[in-house]
Amino acid sequence: MNIVDSSLRVEYFVENDIDQSIIDIIKDSGDLYIPVISLYEIYKKFLSIGDSEKAKIAVDIMQNGTIIDINPQLAVLAAQLDKQYKLPMADSIIYATAVLYDAEIYTQDKHFENLDRVWYFGKI
Repeated sequence: MNIVDSSLRVEYFVENDIDQSIIDIIKDSGDLYIPVISLYEIYKKFLSIGDSEKAKIAVDIMQNGTIIDINPQLAVLAAQLDKQYKLPMADSIIYATAVLYDAEIYTQDKHFENLDRVWYFGKI
């Protein structure tokens, strides 16, 4: 299973140039975990640039994947990973989701760059 971080999802939804392999992963919603905090991040990002229509469309599309809610086990693991790797809260929740659900993360976010389970793509 895969997790596509918000950094790459934004690039996808605004149709910036990203690697075709990422586009293929995003389109394969049956193989995607969507940490619930990612819905928040994407919706907030598009609202902040004044595009509420794209915010709704993006969140609707994302819900085709398997939504992973925050539960006690995930919250505790996220706090442990936050302490270990000094990750921001949202990133620690996303990383904990990958660890707990045995998934790979695809991202442009430097916070994840050298972590296990992460495929880091620098900005093109």
